Amino acid sequence: MILAALLLIPLVAALLSWFARAPRAMEKINVAAFAAIFVLALILAAQVLGSGPVSLWDSFLYADQISALVILLTAFVALFCAVYAVGYFREDERAGNLSEEGGSGDSAARKLRQYYTLTPLFVFSMLLVTTANNLGVMWVAIEATTLTSVFLITFYRKVTSLEAGWKYAMIGGVGLAMALLGTVLMYYSGYMLMGLDTLTSLNWSMLVDRAGQLDKTTMRLAFILVLLGYGTKAGLAPMHTWKPDAYSEAPVPAAAMLSTATMNCAIYGLVRFYILASRCLGAEFPGGLLLFFGVLSMGIAAPFILVQGNFRRLLAYSSIDHAGIMVTALGAGGALGALGLMLHMVFHTVTKTLLFFCAGNVYQHFQTDLFRRIKSGVIRSMPVTGTVFLMATLAVVGMPPFSLFQSEFIVLRAVFAGGHYLVIVLFILFALGIFAGALIHIGSMILGPAGESPAVPWYPWRDTSVIALAAILIVIGFWLPAPLLALIRGAANVVTGGL
Repeated sequence: MILAALLLIPLVAALLSWFARAPRAMEKINVAAFAAIFVLALILAAQVLGSGPVSLWDSFLYADQISALVILLTAFVALFCAVYAVGYFREDERAGNLSEEGGSGDSAARKLRQYYTLTPLFVFSMLLVTTANNLGVMWVAIEATTLTSVFLITFYRKVTSLEAGWKYAMIGGVGLAMALLGTVLMYYSGYMLMGLDTLTSLNWSMLVDRAGQLDKTTMRLAFILVLLGYGTKAGLAPMHTWKPDAYSEAPVPAAAMLSTATMNCAIYGLVRFYILASRCLGAEFPGGLLLFFGVLSMGIAAPFILVQGNFRRLLAYSSIDHAGIMVTALGAGGALGALGLMLHMVFHTVTKTLLFFCAGNVYQHFQTDLFRRIKSGVIRSMPVTGTVFLMATLAVVGMPPFSLFQSEFIVLRAVFAGGHYLVIVLFILFALGIFAGALIHIGSMILGPAGESPAVPWYPWRDTSVIALAAILIVIGFWLPAPLLALIRGAANVVTGGL
């Protein structure tokens, strides 16, 4: 019943937050709920490692090593974002950022109720993505992540946030429509194979064992549509244009979840279809498409990072780059490619969450996310945030000894082993451009000249989250707990079929 509990807890938390009167009660409900989900995610990971895939309700819910890993990452991000959100919104409330112009004093409480109700629903939809055995239900869950998160993007109800939310909904809707058509084609293939006219013919656990018998023409078209659809959700180029606006307008805790947990869910959907396509068609067809879109995403991100004037939009383009790296790893194939993908997903989740927290601290202090308006070095007025921000920036651009350097190196080895030499050259070229752009902009902001900005007081909820994540980032650069490494290897084995 652990799978059912994972889905039930966020629904209960959303209901309790809706009826809670005081914002402090909503904070406690969210933190407690996500702490419980994280504990359950750890227990599920242990069960999957010990006894294999877990299923419930005649395999309607299903979790293997990939599911358990993405669930664990989702729970990890949700818990840290819940803790950080306490300090973040209290500071927003103190600064008057939650009060609507000309509105009553109750507007802040209404906005907080909206956030603390929608966030558990957002997490519920991401957990359903990773526990749904049926590919159609998985699509519904990914669509639900859009429906819940669009209201988080428009949280501040500014003209720019409404525009960002509209763009996110429209582009995401078109992408998911293509993914739906690809899923329908998959249902057609499963129906033709198994002679079943029920939705059980879309169960991934049934399809994966018979993938070699699926209709090849239908599978090619289905994979192309799913790649375009879920690639839009992941922010792959050229379907990425919603991402910079959404990330820069959403509240920082919501943006952190969008850039890590939601992107992981979209990549997870791609991985499920890639496994079926590679077993039906061979790895060359889906791998070639993934390599193309992966390198294209890195190439699109590089020039925008080089000329970027907004540090939250810079983080959005960084996420586009890392989505490209993960898709490139999947396209490279083989044991190294799958391992590189899973490691990169873990390392990126920790690093990008930390970067968004640092960006949120800087934004709240200077009341801007434009580099040119920050007249003093961040490290002088915000020593903790500035130091961690610089460290996390070095990590996200793949500087050794940080963990993302290790996963990117493994991805490059996988690409080299596959003989994709042009991809290697472009990968390194784009990575160098992103490295230079990120360090020039963020390094100048953090290490800039002394100014008139006063020192920032200690904010326990915000700063504790930043310090804890920074410590985790340092540790995973040198050591991964054995159970986590085993889960990562197990997830990679699912992709390769144990080869």
